[in-house]
Amino acid sequence: MIKRHVLAACRHLLAPIVRWLLRSGVTWGEFAELSKEVYVDVARRDYGIQGRPTNNSRVAMITGLSRREVTRVRDVLIGEAEAAEPPSTRVAQVLSGWHLDPDFLDADGQPAVLPADGERRSVAALLKRYAGDLPHGAFLKELQQLGVVEKSGKDDFRVLARDYLRAAADPDIVRQLGVALHDHGATLAHNVDTERTEPARFEGMASTPRLAPRYARAFAKFAGERGQALLEEIDAWLVRHEVKRTEKKGVDTHGVRAGLGVYLIRDDARKGRKK
Repeated sequence: MIKRHVLAACRHLLAPIVRWLLRSGVTWGEFAELSKEVYVDVARRDYGIQGRPTNNSRVAMITGLSRREVTRVRDVLIGEAEAAEPPSTRVAQVLSGWHLDPDFLDADGQPAVLPADGERRSVAALLKRYAGDLPHGAFLKELQQLGVVEKSGKDDFRVLARDYLRAAADPDIVRQLGVALHDHGATLAHNVDTERTEPARFEGMASTPRLAPRYARAFAKFAGERGQALLEEIDAWLVRHEVKRTEKKGVDTHGVRAGLGVYLIRDDARKGRKK
């Protein structure tokens, strides 16, 4: 019974993350491989005995992966094997074929302008070879919306890009996103851990499903101002209580990472509107 609730919560949690991954061009295959690595890494570190990593057989039993797969992933994690090459997206495969496959190049070896239909040397032939069983009409429209293909004349198409990158996010913003999700997830996981030996960590929210849309911007401004004021107060308290640097022998100068995160809640998904 509890697993059903855990899976339902996980599905809800993953929805915004998957939206972000898709916008960033991350495929299911890449996410699946990453998921395997995290499963094996956490199982090895958290379920060992006397501080030692868990053996492969127990990791396989805990995670449901085969022992052979656990060994492969473990070797990647500890640097004894190369990580598997991430699978290309279908879009990337089509662009690569259009630029490299001789059947779709012009006399100068450049990507040819292709007619939409035809058994050979056409967009239809290209998609049949590189897009698999995906609906070709919808796939061609997606290529146009992504700005990597454009119409040339009435029924011909020209490729505009060699590589496919759905988004070019600031690496610092992406890193901070990972930190924020990790920190909130760690607190939630701690609070629902029935075997924890420490008190629950503070975690709460104030929200309503019935905010009048005309007040959405006003609330965002209000929350930003009050949230920033709270964070500045918290930051000042943390600075006053940081471990002081000292060179005295036997004095513990190591601290613990602690803090408070504040975020705005806005969910228009149920009304079918984009944020």
